[in-house]
Amino acid sequence: MGDTAVHSSVDFNAEGVQHGHLRLPHSRDDSAWGSILTPICVIKNGAGPTALLSGGNHGDEYEGPIALHHLARDLAPHQINGRVIILPSMSHPAFLAGTRTSPVDGVNMNRAFPGRVDGSPTQKMADYVQRILLPMADVVLDFHSGGKTLNFLPFAASHILENKEQEARCRAARDAFNAPYSLEMREIDARGMYDHAAESQGKTFVTTELAGGGTATPETVRIARDGLRNLLIHAGIMEGTPSRAPSIQLTQPDDACFHFAQTGGLVDFKTGLGQQVACGDLIAEIWEPGATGRVPLQVLAQRSGLMIARHHPGLIQPGDCLAVLAVQVDA
Repeated sequence: MGDTAVHSSVDFNAEGVQHGHLRLPHSRDDSAWGSILTPICVIKNGAGPTALLSGGNHGDEYEGPIALHHLARDLAPHQINGRVIILPSMSHPAFLAGTRTSPVDGVNMNRAFPGRVDGSPTQKMADYVQRILLPMADVVLDFHSGGKTLNFLPFAASHILENKEQEARCRAARDAFNAPYSLEMREIDARGMYDHAAESQGKTFVTTELAGGGTATPETVRIARDGLRNLLIHAGIMEGTPSRAPSIQLTQPDDACFHFAQTGGLVDFKTGLGQQVACGDLIAEIWEPGATGRVPLQVLAQRSGLMIARHHPGLIQPGDCLAVLAVQVDA
């Protein structure tokens, strides 16, 4: 398809179910004419919207891949009107390694967009998604969780956009997903992100953060699977009644929501996920691990809000994200 090194074994216009791979040639020491094979599934039934569904954008986040493997196995063409494209592990080498970035080239897929047709393997795959897959889609869902280094309250998210009609579409799709929390999300730096790539093409885009810690739980997998079905119903691709449960609406008014460690050490959290803090409240102390008798560094809340994310490992490095807050939106 066009000027790309990625070869698809599936026909995106064929009716029925196809399970195949995106094959990217990758010559390396242990395989002179080797390839990276990224699994893909396409399910199509007649005319209708297209959903592009992805997980494993970061390789240590598991709810999305689990939910998408279930969907690829279970969803039949007669259950849909339109097309569903499933990438359970967009950054497949990272997924196999259980790492955030790809061990092949050290690149973070979710900072590689729009990609490069002549770049590294991760950049080439980002280019294929940007130029080939995204233009086919009407609605785009990209699953995330905290990986090995963060833990989140389980939320679906959309962003504030210049195009208010598109912003409203994304918000409605986010709310249809029906995670326990629904967030109007602020990004630390959106450059290179898949989110921005999809939104810049006018797509209805939803992302998630579903807990973390480098694993998945039955509850977070249930949230992912139910949200998938709800979104496909909302998009008009599936019929049925969506599952509904209360969802707390959140927003992030400013960058004071983000708290970064100014020093490294042993983290002693004083506030837990889901707890409300006031500006100036003690969030955590960071102890010097190499000596006793020292006074720990206190990290105070920069604003009031609900703690929606925290650093996961017990040790933290300077510059690491320690905690993230959001503000509940009045009903």
